[in-house]
Formats: sequence, C-alpha cells, structure tokens
Amino acid sequence: MKARGLLKGAGLVAASAVLIVAVILAGILSFVYYNTAAGRVWGVPLRLLSAALVPGEDGYTFTGEELLGEDRWAMLIDEEGQVAWSLRKPDDVPEHYSLTDVASFTRWYLNDYPVQCRIREDGLLVVGAPKGSIWKHDIAMDIQVLLQLPVWFTMLFLLSLLCVLGLAWLVLRRWFRQAQQARDAARSDWINGVSHDIRTPLSVVMGTAAQLENAPDLSPERRRQAGIVRTQSQAIRDLVNDLNLTMRLDCAMQPLRKEFIQPEAFLRQTVADFLNGGLAEGFPLEMDLPAQPLPAIQADPFLLRRAVNNLLTNCVRHNAPGCPISVGARAEGGAVLLWVESGGAAAPSSGPGEPSQLEPDGGAAHGTGLKLVAQIAEAHGGRARFSRGSRFRCELRLPADGRSLS
Repeated sequence: MKARGLLKGAGLVAASAVLIVAVILAGILSFVYYNTAAGRVWGVPLRLLSAALVPGEDGYTFTGEELLGEDRWAMLIDEEGQVAWSLRKPDDVPEHYSLTDVASFTRWYLNDYPVQCRIREDGLLVVGAPKGSIWKHDIAMDIQVLLQLPVWFTMLFLLSLLCVLGLAWLVLRRWFRQAQQARDAARSDWINGVSHDIRTPLSVVMGTAAQLENAPDLSPERRRQAGIVRTQSQAIRDLVNDLNLTMRLDCAMQPLRKEFIQPEAFLRQTVADFLNGGLAEGFPLEMDLPAQPLPAIQADPFLLRRAVNNLLTNCVRHNAPGCPISVGARAEGGAVLLWVESGGAAAPSSGPGEPSQLEPDGGAAHGTGLKLVAQIAEAHGGRARFSRGSRFRCELRLPADGRSLS
C-alpha cells in the first residue's frame, strides 16, 4: 500500500510538472505572438487610418482622429518628399524628406519617434508614436533556422520536463529513504526489545535445566528431559541472536570490523571451540586443509565465526549421531573457499548438486541460520552456495584481496 501511495505521488508530481512546463511554454509563446505581431500592438491598422484620410478640392479631410488616439500623430508625404498633410506633427519633425530619409525612417525611427508607414497612391502615410513608447528592431533570419525553431522548442520543452521530473525523483527518493529508515529503526527497536525481554527468562530456564540435568537425586529419564529443555533453550537463544543479527545486516546497521585472517588457523580455532562447547558430541569432525598456506582474507572474525558455527549447528541438528562432518578450505582463483559438508538432510535442495532454496519471506527452510550465512558472505563481498547430493555442502566464497567478487 505504501509503495502504491509512493507511485501515485510520483505520478501526480510528474503530471504537475508536465502541466507547469506546458503552461509556461504556452505563456511565453503567447507573449511573443501578441507583442511582436508586425506592429499591431500600435493599435488601429494603418489601412483604416489611410481610408479615413480623403483628398478634396480644399485639401485633405481626416475623419479618423478617434482611431488615431490622443498620443499619436500622422502626416502624408507626397512624391516630391514634401509634407502634404499632417495632424499633431511634432515641431522637430522635418517638412521635407529625401529618398534616403524615407528609406531610413521606414525601418527604424524618425528623429527618435517610432513610426509606421503605408504606401498610398498620393504618397506615403506616416503615423508616429511618442518617443520611448515603442521598441523597434529589424529581425532577419535564415529560412533553415526558422524551420528549426519547432525542433528547438521541442528540445527545450523536453529538457525542462526532464529537469522537473529529475527533481521530483530526487525528492521522492529522499522521502522514500527517510520512510525506509524510519521503518528499519522501528523494526530494529522492536526486535531489540523482544530480544532483551526474552534473554532474562531464557537464562533462568537454561540455568534451571542445567541444574536439573546435573542433579544426582533425579532419575536418568528426568535428567535426560532436563537436558532436552536446556538444548532447546539454547536453540531459542541462538534463533533470537540470529534474528537480531540478520535484521541488522538487512538494514546495513551491523558495522564490519575487518581484519586479516589466516583461513587455516581460523577454521582450526572455530572447530575447536565448537567441539569444546559439547555441541558436536557423537559427530566425528574432519578437517581438510591444503599443505600450502592459503592467502589471508580480510573479514570480521565474529561474523565469519558465526557463519561457520551456524553451518556446523545446522549439520548437528538435522543429522543423526554418527554422521561425519567435514570442514575445509582451499584457494580458487582470487578467492578462498571455506566449506562445511555433512551427510543427511542438513538443508533442502531441489535436486542433486542444485542450490538450496531460501523461503520467500527471506528465511531458510530451517530458520534464519542459512539466510544469515548468505548475508554474512555478501557483507564481505562474497557469496554462499548451498548444495546437496548425497551430502549437504555449503561453500563460502570470499575474496582474498578484500574486494567484492563479480
């Protein structure tokens, strides 16, 4: 629902951007059209003013004073260059004009007065406006450039639209990240709270179960049942810890404290700690390490140890006692492969040699343990591969130089 709301918001912003850009462009084009329309901004067309000036026996009669307005003036220049008629002509406007004068003011200004001209049978009608009231400029443009104007306007429109949409995308992306961070923080607080609330009663249960398991006055059956309670309590504790850690890795909230690790020494120490913890009782453990030293890997020893322990625990939980477990490492290209292998059903697979599938909710078929292994590998720039033929096998492929594997 939230994703759908964000998409609707993005669509609304995009539509608003298109509308804003379209209105702006339409306004600019309208302004240019109505304010540069070949002098029509002057008021009444010259043909009406020319029709209002009629020659007679006693001179000219002009009936278009209302059309001309109060701030305009007009005059008629005959073929000799002499002013034959005028109305409100300024004093600084000459009475006689040469061909050069006419050619000049018809394009520009007449003594700084902006003027319009219309050719008549009896001469040239000139209508002027006050100084500084009209801006005139001669515009010449190659026809090819003129034909390219629609393309340029389209490109400008698309560029403006792209800029607005890009800004909207950045804003929505920031909002989405903030919302995601808020959700991650809320989920982290909830899981941390639940983990904290579970630890205290779980410790009491584990301690009591351990005491009952070692009580000499209880029957062997009761001590065995107490051992089952202790073991399952430890499983719950590990599950809570895995849930907390996998959430932190999902949200990139778990800092990596990397250091250079020698794979052989790391695996020997991890397996020794696992055996000393009594979790592998009844399961023979084998080490398969090359004679030549392996290249060092840069990793967080706590997280990497957690991944190997999860794999070993998974093998113990889902196999019968007596099932052999093998742990090893080898160099392969620019990477180091750490693997844990066992017989039986330590992890499901869709077929011999095929990778184990994680559930759609992100958890593995046997809890969060296998997902956490994959997350830890990815956090180190590597990857995990789960497969099962006659034996379950998980390979952690980690870069020897600390860089991500392609």
